[in-house]
Amino acid sequence: MTKYLFLIAFCFVFTFSCKDGGKSSAKGTLAVIETSHGNIKIRLYDSTPKHKENFIKLVKSGFYDGLLFHRVISGFMMQGGDPVSKDAPPGIMLGNGGPGYTIPAEIGAKHFKGALAAARLGDSANPKRESSGSQFYIVQGKPVSSDELIMMTRSKNIAYTEEDKKKYATLGGAPFLDGEYTVFGEVVEGLNVVDAICSQPCEPNSRPVTDVKMKIRML
Repeated sequence: MTKYLFLIAFCFVFTFSCKDGGKSSAKGTLAVIETSHGNIKIRLYDSTPKHKENFIKLVKSGFYDGLLFHRVISGFMMQGGDPVSKDAPPGIMLGNGGPGYTIPAEIGAKHFKGALAAARLGDSANPKRESSGSQFYIVQGKPVSSDELIMMTRSKNIAYTEEDKKKYATLGGAPFLDGEYTVFGEVVEGLNVVDAICSQPCEPNSRPVTDVKMKIRML
């Protein structure tokens, strides 16, 4: 079976509401991913309503609790959300699971460090670039020079503002994924935790040797 991966691209390219029980602000809805390495606070974008609604639904149902960050690549990203990963024994193939549906693409936001994005099947099997119903990744990435972004602009016809260039150069990210995957949120606290998880020793299949489990709750 084809995994919900986006790693092929990596290989080829270098105010609170009481009514709904959740807390939100003008800047978006907040959630926390709890891990043994610390907590990661994320903000979900209002600009990607389908992904936001789906993520909140899964979080409130407890879908993610006990799942693993099953694929971790230093300098790139950490991926999780496969339901098969819960209590998965060592060596089992992970990355194929999901809730049984996909989400229409809402591509737009860029892949700066801390970007929260949806994994998906590759273009050949998924020309509409629809997202996995549950699998997501958080970008660690690396600093990116202006020259590298110029190359991205030429090859992918994506415009980068001066602010984008400065952010990629200082914070870093993975711009080679821009325009191809839906970024539906960002890390607002806990980038150090992302770094810690991405530095974990991994097996050849990029699964951390010591399981990194998650629990997600809305704020």
